[in-house]
Amino acid sequence: MRISFGGGGTDVSPYMEEKGGATLSTTIDKYTYCTLMARSDNAINVKSLDYDTLIKYDTNSEFLYDGKLDLVKATTKVMEVKSGFDLFLHSDAPPGSGLGTSSTLVVALVGAYMRWLRLPLSNYDIAELAYRIERQDAGIKGGKQDQYAATFGGFNFIEFLGETTVVNPLRIKRSTLNELEYRLMLCYTGKTRPSAGIIDDQVSSYIQAEETVVQALDRTKELAFEIKNALLLGKFNEFGLLLHEAWCTKKRFSIKITDPGIDELYEVARRSGAIGGKLLGAGGGGYLLLLCQFDKRHIVAENLERVGGKIVNFTFEFQGMQSWEINES
Repeated sequence: MRISFGGGGTDVSPYMEEKGGATLSTTIDKYTYCTLMARSDNAINVKSLDYDTLIKYDTNSEFLYDGKLDLVKATTKVMEVKSGFDLFLHSDAPPGSGLGTSSTLVVALVGAYMRWLRLPLSNYDIAELAYRIERQDAGIKGGKQDQYAATFGGFNFIEFLGETTVVNPLRIKRSTLNELEYRLMLCYTGKTRPSAGIIDDQVSSYIQAEETVVQALDRTKELAFEIKNALLLGKFNEFGLLLHEAWCTKKRFSIKITDPGIDELYEVARRSGAIGGKLLGAGGGGYLLLLCQFDKRHIVAENLERVGGKIVNFTFEFQGMQSWEINES
């Protein structure tokens, strides 16, 4: 899964086609797992630990999208799977957490099917296919950065240029990575949220050329470049302040992005020694990402937990989608 530092929202249609978008993100040690076991018949059995759901159908099914593991159905249909299989799914973070969980799941599914079916797909192929499956076939609203982040892994500055997407891997000094990992903090707000309504608000406002939202999206794209430069130069105070501006700008996309509970957590963090931060994902819940003063991190953590936040430890993950196979007798 990924944490996004800047640019989120500019990777959503039609803004990214009309004006071009840019995002900065990195993957972390929170994963989505997909285990596929081939069968000798046409039966398909899918077990999701996160949803505590088991669905059964077969390769001749019409794959009706009814809210029950639709991403699995869409991936199976698009990739033209003709043989039966058993599938077990599990994620380290709940859906709606803002870490790109659903997109990471689709990438994991594509990776498993690709290895099973021996398909010669590049990373760009995988990310584009995952985007098509989730956004177009399954009809789940959202942006394009998550599929690319999960596929490529590591720190990437991703540019969305009309129909073309370019992934720019960043070479960051080890000392900068160590300090960044130490100062960053993930705080779970205690609730998840569906992002579709927030995305709908943003897209509708942009299409109607509402000046506040258009200007906020334009500034968000500019901030993605500024945050990237601050990171590469190891300017942590500037990095934190830019995160704060990015969060203030993001709140102009839709009134649904934040609520009094989220605002309280963020203000407690800022008063306690966080330089800046932002809510990850589309908004409405999930995780707060915070950059703390080096000597105040423990104080920020204590005060957030005192008002109901939950601190979640993480480290950076530099690998993207990985697939492997084993033979058990």
